Amino acid sequence: MRPLDTLPTVTPTSGLELLKGVRVLDLTTSIAGPYGTQLLADLGAEVTKVERVEAGDDTRAWGPPFLDGESLWFLSMNRNKESLTLDIRQPEGRSILDNLLASTDVLVLNAVQEVQRKLGLDFESLRTRHPTLIHVALTGFGSQGPRANLPCYDLIAEGYSGVMDLTGEQESGPQKVGTPAADLLAGQDVALATVAALFERQRTGVGKSIDVSMVASMVRFMAPRIVPYLGSGERVTRSGGRDSVIAIYQVFETADEPITLGLGNDAIWRRFWTAVGQPAYGAAASLATNASRRTERASIVETIQGLLATRKREHWLALFNENRIPAGPINRVDQVVEDSHLLSEGLFYSVEGAAGKVPQVGLGIRFDGKSNAYRCAPPRLGADTERVLRERLGMSKACIAGLRERRII
Repeated sequence: MRPLDTLPTVTPTSGLELLKGVRVLDLTTSIAGPYGTQLLADLGAEVTKVERVEAGDDTRAWGPPFLDGESLWFLSMNRNKESLTLDIRQPEGRSILDNLLASTDVLVLNAVQEVQRKLGLDFESLRTRHPTLIHVALTGFGSQGPRANLPCYDLIAEGYSGVMDLTGEQESGPQKVGTPAADLLAGQDVALATVAALFERQRTGVGKSIDVSMVASMVRFMAPRIVPYLGSGERVTRSGGRDSVIAIYQVFETADEPITLGLGNDAIWRRFWTAVGQPAYGAAASLATNASRRTERASIVETIQGLLATRKREHWLALFNENRIPAGPINRVDQVVEDSHLLSEGLFYSVEGAAGKVPQVGLGIRFDGKSNAYRCAPPRLGADTERVLRERLGMSKACIAGLRERRII
């Protein structure tokens, strides 16, 4: 049995309606842009995904694994959208795009400035015809500077940002974060910036140019590491499952499985030692502050490790939860999706797609207690082309058939 078969199936609803009435044209591909527009769609925006004829979004080919012929990577980033196939490099296709832009609030694209200008899709080319349009450009390095026209993926952005150098054990080589962090952070920035621009437009009536850089988003994510270096000159090195600032903030082995333990302030430090039956150790004046504990970190870690190795993980986690001490398991992905708390939150569910059930990870943000954002499954390539052209542009069946024959759509 697949994990998918154990998930509750949810039915379409009107979903969240915070951005109801906002129309988004999504010309992005891969992960960062589609993730950003999925967030907007989850919040209620009407997102039309414009894809290449026949090929579609790059992630449609990312696999295996596939589910009923669809890439599971694609399915993770594209719910609540409609798919329109369109060749915007042909004059007729570009004309259709211009007509769609006339009734669009937000355009999101991940082409570099050079390509945007070539296609006439840069902000300066569009602002005269569409003065209220919010133009969101998501690229690897931003729209200015010497790297503006270079290609980029999550891996490259992580390398530039410094996060790979600080991920992993000190004796190992640099490690990529286990999820496409730069993509997802930049996608969140797309959604955040778009909502802010929509709010400003209510006041000014004028559109906005938004420039999101994957590298800049990832570098900002590194601020808690970069600022201490800038202020002290002390280089930070990889510390694996440990933290270089908080004295006790790392992975420990128990009698069976490892746990994470974070003694992040003085009160938690004392509670920990009281809970394990050694209150005098926690009350020692020589270990009263994080600075003093950092000095003695090696001996403290050795003491805690010796203690935790005497009992199994579940014993310690139960004790720490009871005493409000931050600790937890190190879950595998298969354990994450079986977590009872996350399941009770409705974070994992399935929906009915065109060919069967499709797994999803929910939005996880509640508005007035509600988090059900699902309106429709990730679309099959071009599934909504005819309907969008007919309903939004008033095209006839004959006209649409001609466009399809000439491979414009």
